[in-house]
Amino acid sequence: MNELSESKNDPSDRWTLVRDIAVLQVKLIVDGLRDLILVPASLIAGIISLASGKDGRPGDQFYQLLGMGKQSERWINLFGALQNAPPEVGYFQEFPEADIDALVGRLETFVVDEHRKGGITAQAKARLDKVLHAIGRGRGPRQGDG
Repeated sequence: MNELSESKNDPSDRWTLVRDIAVLQVKLIVDGLRDLILVPASLIAGIISLASGKDGRPGDQFYQLLGMGKQSERWINLFGALQNAPPEVGYFQEFPEADIDALVGRLETFVVDEHRKGGITAQAKARLDKVLHAIGRGRGPRQGDG
């Protein structure tokens, strides 16, 4: 019998999978709690950074928090169980090179360009201004507005 067929019948593979499933659940909970804490903490750190700046430069509290978040991400190692995956699992479709930051950058460029041209975003801004103006007067927008 070759090594591959022996490993298919190896009960330790099942226990490894059971362990990996359980550990992933714990890691997901820890990761979720970390994210739950990071939402308000990042807003507070951002406000403190803006308020505590010197010489026109913001403070570094927000970016220090991001550094701690990145370290916690490595510590949690959410997908570390992939090291136990069979070799054929390694042939999955890769994500494109662009990440969310790159997509946000492209969207930001598009919105700024459209606003400069007076395009769609200028119309959306005008409608939003109408809604905010109506709310400021204590009533919602009228049916015919916008």
